[in-house]
Amino acid sequence: MPGAFRAGGMTRRIAHLDMDAFYASVELLRYPGLRGAPVVVGGRNERRPAPRREGGWAFPRLRDYAGRGVVTTATYEARAFGVSSGMGLMKAAALAPEAILLPADFAAYRHHSNLFKAAVAGIAPRIEDRGIDEIYADLSDLSEEALPLGRRIKQAVRAATGLSCSIGITPNKLLSKIASDLDKPDGLTLLAPEDVPRRIWPLPVRKINGIGPKAAARLGELGIATIGGLAGADPHFLARHFSPGYVHWLQEASHGIDARPVVTDAQRKSFSRETTFDRDLHARHDRAILGEIFTALCVQVARDLQRRDYLGRTIGIKLRYADFRTVTRDLTLPGPTADAAAIRRAAEECLRRVPLDRRLRLLGVRVGGLVCGSDLRAGFDPPSQAELPFAVSAGRP
Repeated sequence: MPGAFRAGGMTRRIAHLDMDAFYASVELLRYPGLRGAPVVVGGRNERRPAPRREGGWAFPRLRDYAGRGVVTTATYEARAFGVSSGMGLMKAAALAPEAILLPADFAAYRHHSNLFKAAVAGIAPRIEDRGIDEIYADLSDLSEEALPLGRRIKQAVRAATGLSCSIGITPNKLLSKIASDLDKPDGLTLLAPEDVPRRIWPLPVRKINGIGPKAAARLGELGIATIGGLAGADPHFLARHFSPGYVHWLQEASHGIDARPVVTDAQRKSFSRETTFDRDLHARHDRAILGEIFTALCVQVARDLQRRDYLGRTIGIKLRYADFRTVTRDLTLPGPTADAAAIRRAAEECLRRVPLDRRLRLLGVRVGGLVCGSDLRAGFDPPSQAELPFAVSAGRP
């Protein structure tokens, strides 16, 4: 097949599509006069642009912001000043005080998300939804060569949304995720296995999805800064610092090996959200921060379920401690739900069953035991919130 790759005895072409500065780009559709300007999205909803009598808009500036909000996203012009997603807005203001500050409009972002995913599905229907602004697509069954196929997908996305995206097409999800970031914005990158030493190995280890700030710092202390350095590292040396399973994964990832399939709706077993912290957090000392993150993860999973018309019965959590030890716990509800509050209550019940006396580097929430909403509506109703057997306790994340 033209433009395809051989992997594990099977021909595979996997695309990762990432919308470029998605939230900010949607805002620029609303305010085209801001194109080329440093724009930051984040902060309180009341900080909205105000129309001027003489025409146009009066935009709030980042220098005038006061509060504890964080950057949701930023245009590439703002990123040039060092502004990045997840950064505190006060810190961002110190870096780019004249940047425009816009509040997030998630209804608009979801609308454009649905548009771009529908456009891609019209060409490549085997899609794995990875959130509001990115997807994987399995192109293996399509006969068109990879380069024109990638261009056609990009054109379809732009026609549907007016926005640009970046695409990586490689033999697997891991490499495609990296490749989509190599030529942003509006990029299209193709990589074959033989390209890994030249294109992937010189990159920092953080470019591998799954190596967070803590692991990257630990590898840096060991003298391993690049993916190539990791690929050439002695596994026995790594095993003195990381768990055997993690070492095996590090070695495979650094060589561009990844057998994970693209998980379509027909195969979907669960929805999950997780985050790796920029610094290790303690359940007691950082309770407020962890509580906000925990609630946000539950809300995000609930939105994923609702957007895809699923409900789930099994709620689980995933914790990774500072020493990289990972624990999971789950709980099965009497009936399925897609309600964020119910998911949080169940996830909190799971938290009570794990030690919270050590620092954490990762927190995740998972919903499994899925049922399709349409099937459920045709048969029986989920339990009301009053029927659920536990409640949120105050003061715990």
